[in-house]
Order: sequence, then structure tokens, then C-alpha cells
Amino acid sequence: MLGWLARGVPALAVAPVLLGAQSRARKRLGVCTYSYHLHWEVLRRGQRNGRFTDTVGFLDYCHQLGAGGAQIAIDARQPDEARRVRAKAEALQMYIEGQVSLPGRESDLARFEAEIRAAREAGAAIVRTAMLSGRRYETFASAEAFRRFTEQSWQSLKLAEPVVRRHRMRLAIENHKDRRAAELLELLRRIDSEHVGACVDFGNNLALLEEPMSVIEALAPYAVSTHVKDMAVQEYAEGFLLSEVPLGQGALDLERMFTVLEKANPSLQWNLEMITRDPLPVPCLTPGYWATLAGVPAPALAATLTWVRRHAAKQPLPRASGLNLERQLASEDANVRASFAYARQLRAAASPHTRSRRFAFS
Repeated sequence: MLGWLARGVPALAVAPVLLGAQSRARKRLGVCTYSYHLHWEVLRRGQRNGRFTDTVGFLDYCHQLGAGGAQIAIDARQPDEARRVRAKAEALQMYIEGQVSLPGRESDLARFEAEIRAAREAGAAIVRTAMLSGRRYETFASAEAFRRFTEQSWQSLKLAEPVVRRHRMRLAIENHKDRRAAELLELLRRIDSEHVGACVDFGNNLALLEEPMSVIEALAPYAVSTHVKDMAVQEYAEGFLLSEVPLGQGALDLERMFTVLEKANPSLQWNLEMITRDPLPVPCLTPGYWATLAGVPAPALAATLTWVRRHAAKQPLPRASGLNLERQLASEDANVRASFAYARQLRAAASPHTRSRRFAFS
């Protein structure tokens, strides 16, 4: 892993979530909480060897990195957490986006509304969610099982929409290795609400045999939030491996992605999701993978494998499992810092005469 660190249709109208008078043209890269999932895990286990010890401390740490904001879950069970997060964010002039879980049934609505209320009290106008915690091709063994999921997630969204509308929030649904872009677009058009849009993840849909740039272009008109990442790929016997790497060290055309999304919605915040973990296997050459993807045409498989071969990493993909805890935590932090270094370089290279100026980071 450490080897990777050595190399250097209008959108929904969303008011800027920045706290303070920060210029759109100089927005700062923010941090999604999953960029520090290893640190949060040691905290959940009661250990204190991470870089922060609570949500407010996380904001402080992100600010030290140069972050403009954070996408985080606000614990509605702690009465003062929302107030403390808002006060800290305002003091540091950072934006806040929330993270919530959709209601599974009517009996879950009170919990969901409490999370929405807490996010709003913390200063968020946008909350990110995902309809599936896992990956489509690993979670479901049959087309029928996936069909039941799609129906259940539709019912969840129908329950959630009136709540976010009532609280004047925006719900951003991530393309989370569950729906291909057209399937997510169908869902967004079906709910047809100005309070529901997309949290556009830059790399997830590679796992569903979609070229990353085409996904960005398809979802951009509905983008209200982002998960910014870079991806490295390599073939293996059953398909290909997919790995998050620091920004600028992977295969994605990040500048073009920023440009397309910024044009669609100038108010978007860039939330870094740099997950430090082992590469994810995408077993697209096995029968089980196709149980829920039978409708994907063969040319999509051919195009994806061609893309993988063209962009294949020249060195082994980074792994976390072979490192002890301290090195895992250090690697996670180093990966985030390397991504912020890329953002600073992008800004330094920008000028009024280049497209980069449109999304320059401060």
C-alpha cells in the first residue's frame, strides 16, 4: 500500500451549504466519514489510538487537513451532538452534509425523522443515503431476490420523501454498486421530487460494468452530492480487481468529471471517499455475478474488460489486511493526505484560461 503513497437538463437547485463567505470558484475538498472508516472502527471498539475521538474532533482534524467540510452521520440519540457539530463547523467555516439510513417500514419513520432533524440542526441541507449496504452481485443470489430489494427500496423512498420535504432537506441517493445508472435514474424520475437527487460516486459503477465517465454524465443532472475517489484496476482469473487509491494515482479522468458535475450543479461539494482496504473482486466472468445482471448486454462486459486492460495498474494494488493496526491507521491517514495534496496541485495548476479554474480547490 505504501508504494502508492510515494507517487506524488439543469441540476436540482441547491443553495450552497458552505458556512461563511467561501467563493464557489475556490471551494475546498471535503471529507466523507468513510475515508476514515478504520479510525471510526477502533473508536467503536473503545480504542484511542486514532487521530480523533468523536465527531467534533473529526471536524477539527479534517480542518487541519485543509478540508472545507465533512459528510458525517449525526447521532440523534445524543441531544447535544447536533448543536456541538454546528458550532464547530461555523467556527471553522466548514460545510456539513449528513448521512442517514432510509426507513425500512412505517415503524422506522420516527428514527429516520430524528436523523433528519439532527442533520438539519447540525447545519446540513443535504443528507446522503444508500439503498444497499453491500454489493448487488454479492448480496443477491437470484433475479427475484434483487426484484424484491428494488420494490422494498422503492417503498422506503416513498416513506422518506415526505419527511425530507417537510424538513426542507435534500436526500442524495448514492450509486452504491446496487443499481446501474439507468436504474437509478428510473428511480429518481419515478419519485419526481426536488428533494431527492443523487450522491454521485465517481467509481462504484465500474463494478456493474459501466464506464465511469458515462455514469457521471448520466447522473449529473440529478447530482446534489458527491463521493470523490480515484480507482485502480487489475485483471484476475474471475474478472477484475477494483481499488480506491489517492486522487490522481488511479485511472479516472477526474478533471473531466469535476467539470461535467460542476457545470450541472455549481453548488456541489466535493466529498472525498478514499477507502483504505483490500481490492474488491468483481467476478464478472462467473455465473453467480450474472444472477441479477442478465439484462446487461455482452458489449458492456467486453467494453469494461477492455477498459480494465487499458488502464491496468503497473504495480500490485494496495492492501490493508497485511498491515498491523498502527500501519493500517497510518496508511488511511496518508491516503487522505495524498488526496489533499492532489487537490492543492490542481488548484496551483489552475488559471483563468484553463477549465481547471472552474473547480479549483483552495
